[in-house]
Amino acid sequence: MSANETEESLPIERPVGNAAGFAKYFKYDILSGFLVFLIALPLCLGISLACGYPAIAGIFTAIVGAIVTTFISNSELTIKGPAAGLIVIAIGCIEGFGGDGAIGGFSEADLTAYRMALAVGVAAAILQIIFGLLKAGTLGEFFPLSAVHGMLAAIGVIIIVKQLPVALGVQARGEPLEMIKDIPQYFHDMNPEIAFVGGIGVLIMFLWPIVQKASALFKPVPAALVVILATVPLGIYFDMMHTHTYSFHGHKYEIGESFLVNMPDRVFGMFDYITTPDFAAFDSEHRGEAFKWVMMFFIIGSLESILSAKAVDIIDPWKRKTNMDRDILAVGVANLCASSIGGLPMISEIVRSKANIDNGARTRFADMWHGIFLLACVALIPTVLHRIPLAALAAMLIYTGFRLTHPREFMHIYSIGKEQLLIFVSTLVGVLATDLLIGIFIGIGVKLLLHLINGVPIRSLLKPYLDVELESDDHAVVRARYSAVFSNWILFRRQLVRLGLDEKKNVTLDLSETKYVDHTVMEKLHELQQEFKNAGVRLELQGLDNHRPLSSHDLAARKKVIMPV
Repeated sequence: MSANETEESLPIERPVGNAAGFAKYFKYDILSGFLVFLIALPLCLGISLACGYPAIAGIFTAIVGAIVTTFISNSELTIKGPAAGLIVIAIGCIEGFGGDGAIGGFSEADLTAYRMALAVGVAAAILQIIFGLLKAGTLGEFFPLSAVHGMLAAIGVIIIVKQLPVALGVQARGEPLEMIKDIPQYFHDMNPEIAFVGGIGVLIMFLWPIVQKASALFKPVPAALVVILATVPLGIYFDMMHTHTYSFHGHKYEIGESFLVNMPDRVFGMFDYITTPDFAAFDSEHRGEAFKWVMMFFIIGSLESILSAKAVDIIDPWKRKTNMDRDILAVGVANLCASSIGGLPMISEIVRSKANIDNGARTRFADMWHGIFLLACVALIPTVLHRIPLAALAAMLIYTGFRLTHPREFMHIYSIGKEQLLIFVSTLVGVLATDLLIGIFIGIGVKLLLHLINGVPIRSLLKPYLDVELESDDHAVVRARYSAVFSNWILFRRQLVRLGLDEKKNVTLDLSETKYVDHTVMEKLHELQQEFKNAGVRLELQGLDNHRPLSSHDLAARKKVIMPV
């Protein structure tokens, strides 16, 4: 819903993305699609370069995702495309196959690594398609929330340390902890003109939200667009189109076209950049490396996409519900198409989806329109895009990374409980020290250990113990025993959904016989209560009076207290 709209101005009926909805809500969807396109264009370029892919690969992904998923998924307001959360996996995959992305130019080794990464993307997409066809979308419910947030915070840190050298005009690579240690050296070696462009970009990204709050006039203008409008003239002033040297405080520095986005040099030249996968990635020499990254793309990409789609459902003004199995199938098909022509993996992207809602979109065709605008822009004016400095794109990603790892995230997790902060930090450090997959399993391991310490019986870690009593045709009581924790939530949820959403019964969940109810389940029960409400039934919780919350937060974990006789 846009800033100028009120709840009363929204249509009473739920807009549907069918042929009638396309015509009826055309003006809303095409306007939102255009505004989202303005945000997506620079982000797609920046994310692609940060992943070690050619800049145009991110555009391919957004175009394919927008057009293909519109006709498969029933998610009305999500925007599909490349996301910052996959940067760490993508650049890790490129480096695993011997490339280094845009560092020092796109060499033959980089092209080989890029094509092998495309093959990995194809394999991961096939797994996503199978995942959707088997209706296994609910597996996204397994991961504990604090570990997921810790993983995202770690991704934010990695994005910042990887993009900081680009914003300063310095060539650098290495493991995250090693690069964090070298940050002072990056500032010492920075290219002053490039660093000035990057610094202006960072300042705009951080200050523009304040300007938007101060004046409604600037609210529709995305910060990323302002960065482009400010830094492209700077690039022209510094004559980045031509390689030359300049002196600053007695030191000589080189500047030139390599500091600009590499784009086609003619109209419709984008089609020359279509690249096919190299399935040599799965030969005996590279097979182990390839399968590692296939699982990373599959697990993390699917998880992020499901979480984003669920978040968008919550803020959808009409409370429409996405079929997660169908959405993962759509993302898998689109990923298969994108990887086959040279694109990045994609997910349902939360930031652009939120902008889509704020801009007044009604149906999934807004996503399609944003892809069509991207296609027209890159096909018709690629030489204009070539003027964008890499440092400007790096500035946008530094801001994105900061938002993922904002100090508020730490404070929010701490407010839920000290044990949640331990899981959060364990995951964050685990990801920085190892990789995403190992890191999130470290977080899960810490959470399971805390559950055992808090008295959760081992037998109830994976299996919920539920007794169902039908009190009437429209009311059921579910009594839980032993524990209600993230690791048994999938089967726990299935029983509640069957009774409430499928059979349309009001459900009372009695938790008095549980020894422990963790934060993940508390939050998911809160979400499920809203789903029940939207379906016209009730989910009531009872039996937590003898449970002690581990913090003052409403959704804190609860541990049963033995009452004296």
